[in-house]
Amino acid sequence: MHLNPYGEYAVLLAASLADDFPDDREGIERRTLEKGMTMVFPPAADDHAQVRRVVEDWLRIVDAPGADERAQLLNAQMAEAAAYPRLTNHDGEGWHLHYRDDVQSLPFVLRAIITVGTSLHLVTRGMDRLGRCAASPCTRVVVDVTRNGRQRFCSVRCANRAAVRRHRARTGA
Repeated sequence: MHLNPYGEYAVLLAASLADDFPDDREGIERRTLEKGMTMVFPPAADDHAQVRRVVEDWLRIVDAPGADERAQLLNAQMAEAAAYPRLTNHDGEGWHLHYRDDVQSLPFVLRAIITVGTSLHLVTRGMDRLGRCAASPCTRVVVDVTRNGRQRFCSVRCANRAAVRRHRARTGA
């Protein structure tokens, strides 16, 4: 049996949606497929707005000041997407475990996948492995997937920009 851990791909999907929210539902669905989801869902009129709400709720977790607050927010959001784990073979890829109901709603499934994935990411890698880019004025989300757990910047560009600022501050340039 394949155990679908959601984890890293779900958190990276959430960060991608938070940093560059698609203009329409089709863009959201395209992004989910690009980032690792395999299922598509029947469209509903309010999908775009409801996925935006899921992402905004998730950003509250990103911006939480500490582990206790993060855990509290995650627990509340997982309760909203409450489901029992279930075995499924929906794509003929073999039996695997899902942590969500078989509700055919993109926003509902994204809330379940993103909150469970974020929870798994934080409890396995560390409760501080999620935040905002340390290079002001950048506010992009940083999902730390490094081995040493010290990722502070969203990109090499932001890391270099911060290094140049530190260098200039030291040299008085």
